[in-house]
Amino acid sequence: MDSSSPQGARKSVTLEFPHNQSKTESDTKLIRIGVDLAKNVFQVHGVDRFEKPVWRKKLNRADWIKEVVERIEPGCEIGMEACAGAHHWARQLQRHGFQVKLIAPQFVKPYVKSNKNDANDAEAICEAMSRPSMRFVAVKMVEQQDMQAVHRIRSELIAQRVAKANQTRGLVAEYGLVAPRELLQLRQAIACWLEDMNNGLTERFRRLLTGLQSDLRQLDERISELDREIAQMAASDPVARRLQHLRGVGPITATALVATVGDASQFANGRQMAASLGLTPAQNSSGGKERLLGISKRGDAYLRMLLVHGGRSVMRTAVTKTDRLSQWITRIATTRHHNVAAVAMANKTARIAWAMTRNGTDYQPEAVSV
Repeated sequence: MDSSSPQGARKSVTLEFPHNQSKTESDTKLIRIGVDLAKNVFQVHGVDRFEKPVWRKKLNRADWIKEVVERIEPGCEIGMEACAGAHHWARQLQRHGFQVKLIAPQFVKPYVKSNKNDANDAEAICEAMSRPSMRFVAVKMVEQQDMQAVHRIRSELIAQRVAKANQTRGLVAEYGLVAPRELLQLRQAIACWLEDMNNGLTERFRRLLTGLQSDLRQLDERISELDREIAQMAASDPVARRLQHLRGVGPITATALVATVGDASQFANGRQMAASLGLTPAQNSSGGKERLLGISKRGDAYLRMLLVHGGRSVMRTAVTKTDRLSQWITRIATTRHHNVAAVAMANKTARIAWAMTRNGTDYQPEAVSV
């Protein structure tokens, strides 16, 4: 039979059909899914290698991991927003052989189409994680989250102590008493006010003031307990021990760095790590004209605060030292505002910390570039 005839053409198509069918089954394999996390209902959005949606479904919290494991094969990329519970679920999925990518919510928002709902959020996550230039959040280990929890609780207790002290100052002012600014002096003043029976305080307010004094004492004890906990973590973690050799870095800053950045593998260089902490200038450039503003203040404000305070401590002692780093920060402090110098020192500390953490090296003062 002539192969150019219609019957020959139909026979050729029939012979190729099984091959095309097999290829179609391979093409529908999931290569990437986005998961919108919630308390009880999780929305998933999966695409094949042609970026065609092939799996869109709501899953219950109790069995969503099981259904994901049954539906997709190990090696499939799974993306989630870096929100509450994301690191826990990422570790659960990694145990099953999946590659998990966490994305900051502000980087997902531009990909949300039309109205905001769970399905559109999951689709936006799936789309965002496919971008070659997308930046991801490193999955935290349990030890990192333990460190972070201690720091979060301690920070909140300090805020409560400040609020309690300010409340005390405001209340005693109504009785004609001027409270000192420093917390240590305030504690001493409260004791003096309670002992002085001729300062015009009523018996009822004295009882209230005694309660405020007790509240401050309890907060002090709780904060001291967490400080001891942080000191133990800093002594037991090898990375935190090395970071404490940095000038201006103690147990609190070292453990905060470990809890936030881990092994720093998510940053290509030290400048990226400093930028992620908001220690580099923000830009408002256009039309070929570069305009640099103040620091961007992105990222973890708590860690940035610790680094800046550490920079101030370095500045106070740098005037008596002759090493290159001390001369560098002293020169900046004499020509610029002291806050600018403190931020510059914090930026330098973050870059050195990245090199030490990423390469597993000790602090080498002579190798610091200025």
